[in-house]
Amino acid sequence: MTIASSLTDRYVEAALSRLPARQRPDIEKELRASIADAVDDHLETGADPAQAERAVLAELGDPVRLAAGYADRPLQLIGPALFLDYTRLLTALLATIVPVVAATVGLVRGLNGGTPLTVLGDTFGAALTTGVHIAFWTTLVFAILERTPALRRAAARRWTPAALPEPPSRRARYGELVTETVLTVLFTTLILLSPVVSPETDANGHPVGVLSPWLWETGLVHLFIALVIASLGFSFAGYYLKWSVPVAVVRSLVGVPAAVMLIWLAATHRVLNPAFVAAAGWPSSVPGWIHTGLIVISVGTIIHTVVEGLTRALRR
Repeated sequence: MTIASSLTDRYVEAALSRLPARQRPDIEKELRASIADAVDDHLETGADPAQAERAVLAELGDPVRLAAGYADRPLQLIGPALFLDYTRLLTALLATIVPVVAATVGLVRGLNGGTPLTVLGDTFGAALTTGVHIAFWTTLVFAILERTPALRRAAARRWTPAALPEPPSRRARYGELVTETVLTVLFTTLILLSPVVSPETDANGHPVGVLSPWLWETGLVHLFIALVIASLGFSFAGYYLKWSVPVAVVRSLVGVPAAVMLIWLAATHRVLNPAFVAAAGWPSSVPGWIHTGLIVISVGTIIHTVVEGLTRALRR
């Protein structure tokens, strides 16, 4: 049975309107024949012709979606062939660039004498703006790749077993955990003992602490130590429990503030005790080099903490 009802005509027209003109004649013949054969199958089961036609068109689905299949034109923003590469690249960019930009902006605002609220607001604004730009431009590039068949085939990498990551040795990770624990204990011990254990003494023979007394007066030294110990605690959680994105994010939220705090303290020259520098007879350039080194180490710590945590979590 061959049908040419207004309902079928409307469906075919809706599908053809989404296709290039050169493809329409062949696809129209194919589509009408397919609909007619399907309707005949329904009629053989005793269905009413009008109901059979509606059932067939409902099975075919949205004509726009059908036309996209004929034209090999994706309806999704990022398709399955590129989605994993897209999410991996976007995650890596967000995890590395955003913290660095935020820390840099916070450092510059702090050096310019901004108030804590201003520094915090500008830092958050810079992180948000950077993240939006990274997400937008990365998505735009992959959307263009998705809609250009030649580029999509070139960009889509064929997966092979060689791409499987090597499982990290548990013994190696235990060694890293022990090393981190020892360094944390030594670090906190030196900080806590610095006011009473020092190579320099004042005129009365009392030790001159290496670190600024202002750190104890404000309590920042105890907050800093608490953040460092909390970060170590999440390292233990990552070893004995299963790494996951929430664990990685929380560890980053704990580890990054300690590094940012150290950047701010070093940038504002509040780490070293001026009395100790004078007693030791250091040249004026030495404290500057020490503060610069602390800033570089802190920035590296931020990048390492975020990237390591997300890398381990995404492997699971």
